[in-house]
Amino acid sequence: MTPPHAITPALGDFPTWLNVLAWTSLGIGIACTIGVAVDVIRRPQKMAVMNVVWPVSMLFGGFLWLGGYLRWGRTPAPSQNADDAETPMAVAVGTGTNHCGAGCALGDLIAEWVAFLIPAVAVAFGWGWLFQDKMFAVWILDFILAFGLGIIFQYFAIAPMRGLGLGKGLIEALKADAASITSWQVGMYGAMALIQLVLFPALFGGRAPVNSPEFWFAMQWAMLLGFVTAYPVNWLLIRVGIKERM
Repeated sequence: MTPPHAITPALGDFPTWLNVLAWTSLGIGIACTIGVAVDVIRRPQKMAVMNVVWPVSMLFGGFLWLGGYLRWGRTPAPSQNADDAETPMAVAVGTGTNHCGAGCALGDLIAEWVAFLIPAVAVAFGWGWLFQDKMFAVWILDFILAFGLGIIFQYFAIAPMRGLGLGKGLIEALKADAASITSWQVGMYGAMALIQLVLFPALFGGRAPVNSPEFWFAMQWAMLLGFVTAYPVNWLLIRVGIKERM
């Protein structure tokens, strides 16, 4: 269903090399996700929510995030001595940002596919009556789901650490992650706008549809930029004590 006042953007004609590169990058992300998911089953994280965060973040982080997990995130084996030294600030900020990003990634993944498979959802969020471009309507849903999942993830981190009940825990999670999630989504939206509205049309004649590997390859890069824009915000939140070190 296409609303009468909506625009229909041209789709790009993507070369074989980009298609192969996109599938390869997505395959690496999926393989890392599966590998880390199996590993956290064998070596559960001290903070239960990280058993979800680490595998999900592999979808966009790939080998780079896998290296970070193996170096700083993996739970030591029973035969190994745990290192009780305080985590360096740069690593703690990265872990906290990653924690926020996993919720954003899941929210964006769900929103994009739901709106693609059920166009009426995009209409409900403004496509055709508020936004001519479907992409902007879907971004509204993206943000709502990313924000909601990000706060839930933060609740399951901050509530156990501080011994908080449901109400107080949600309030503290909101204080800790509202700015972080927003800054992540700003970076992600900026990257996707640049790629879908400028780079792909200029280089390949149009955009990548949601059901293409090129779209999700672009999303991987957009998520990395989201990490970059959220990192300094998380540093500040941790420094002033609003967000816990992880």
